[in-house]
Amino acid sequence: MQYRSSWMTEELDSFRDQFRKFLAKDLAPHAEKWRAQKMVDRSAWLALGKMGALLPSIPEAYGGLGATFAYDAAVFEEMESEVPDALGGVTVSSGIVAHYILNYGSEEQKKRWLPGMARGELIGAIAMTEPGTGSDLQGVRTTARLQGNAYVINGQKTFITNGQTADLIIVVARTGGPGAKGLSLIVLETEGNAGFKRGRNLDKIGLPASDTSELFFEDAVAPPENLLGGEEGKGFAQLMQQLPQERLIIAIGAVAAMERAVRLTVDYTKERKAFGQPIIEFQNTAFKLAERKTEAMIARVFVDFCLERLLAGDLDAVTASMAKWWTTQKQVETVDECLQLHGGYGYMQEYPISRMYVDARIQKIYGGTNEIMKLLIARSL
Repeated sequence: MQYRSSWMTEELDSFRDQFRKFLAKDLAPHAEKWRAQKMVDRSAWLALGKMGALLPSIPEAYGGLGATFAYDAAVFEEMESEVPDALGGVTVSSGIVAHYILNYGSEEQKKRWLPGMARGELIGAIAMTEPGTGSDLQGVRTTARLQGNAYVINGQKTFITNGQTADLIIVVARTGGPGAKGLSLIVLETEGNAGFKRGRNLDKIGLPASDTSELFFEDAVAPPENLLGGEEGKGFAQLMQQLPQERLIIAIGAVAAMERAVRLTVDYTKERKAFGQPIIEFQNTAFKLAERKTEAMIARVFVDFCLERLLAGDLDAVTASMAKWWTTQKQVETVDECLQLHGGYGYMQEYPISRMYVDARIQKIYGGTNEIMKLLIARSL
């Protein structure tokens, strides 16, 4: 029996089919170039915007499709299968940054920024992590002080996805005293901002086309109306409210990658022969793939359950943490075993499984390390 996710509809099926063809024809041929230049071209963002693939769950009044988050999930899954090189930047700008603006922005902020993001003209980033401050958001040192008619921002961020290309950066900054209550979210517009500087496009072991950067703020300025939430000190609560969706996005990508790895490996082992027969006919190969296909299905069903909860508005942090740690752990295990079944060819970069192997490893780290996920789950016991 062919499994069908409960959140799929005929209309979404039609959208996915059209989107899949677009990715294969218009974006996938450029993936090698993006990996070489360590950045996705702006033209790809504009093309995605024209397709309606950016901000699909944002209301039409702000440039989106006015659909549910199921459309975002479908976009992320198809991109993981067809053009994983462009996925990271899109999930951050479309799946995360846009929703901070939608949920906490004023009407003026939403009308000013979201339509441009939906068209792919504005790229978003969120600057949380600092050198020495990863999962411990309460330890943020970057400051934003209101001086005259502007916030003056000073500090440093690192590992920021879309850092080289972002036009809008949600900066997690300290506007008050120590601890959670001193944090605020301020949108910094990068164009012409003399105090803002982009550092290196960091040289990662995987995801080379996803630009990831150091960012420096040396008296960078943002007008007071760029504060999200209307008053200072709401930043930590806003971050905590959005983390379940962000962690589910990571889990969605993990499941799609698991399914793709199994699919690629089944195809390879049916074609590759050893000792006079296709290697899938060896019991070890067949059993390993049977195990991984089963785990991919379990992950799919659980992530579908989480997405149903998100759509209903009641996905809790503990369940999202479970989804994030388990699916990413299984993604890493699955890709590793699938590479093994490719033999020496799996280690060659011309085979997609080799890229999937190095790309998968970060999944256990960003969005909150898997150790932090287990800590959050343990607190609920």
